[in-house]
Amino acid sequence: QVQLVESGGGLVQAGGSLRLSCAASGRILSLHDMGWFRQGPGKERDFVASINWRQDIIYYGDSVKGRFTITRDNAKNTVYLQMNSLKPEDTAVYYCAAKPRFASGDLRDRTSFDYWGQGTQVTVSS
Repeated sequence: QVQLVESGGGLVQAGGSLRLSCAASGRILSLHDMGWFRQGPGKERDFVASINWRQDIIYYGDSVKGRFTITRDNAKNTVYLQMNSLKPEDTAVYYCAAKPRFASGDLRDRTSFDYWGQGTQVTVSS
């Protein structure tokens, strides 16, 4: 089991930045691939970014490429999402997710991930 807790969300003006953190407890983070997803009001949960356990495979959703950066610190059992140049359409609840590193599945598909955090709200005002 992996327990995930997101933090760092909040209200920010368009063009601003936020850094989300996802702290893992239970089984160590290095055993898992990690992802960030988001769900806006009335929308499905969409892929944002993911990083594998060796940190040599990283994916970004098209809408965040060049603005968001996913990193991980396995020693601290924490994954980060640096969000720059935020836009009102980035407003959503952001979820951290974990997938056992040797389990099959696309890192861009939310159904590949077994463990989820409770989410953190990000609101971008225009």
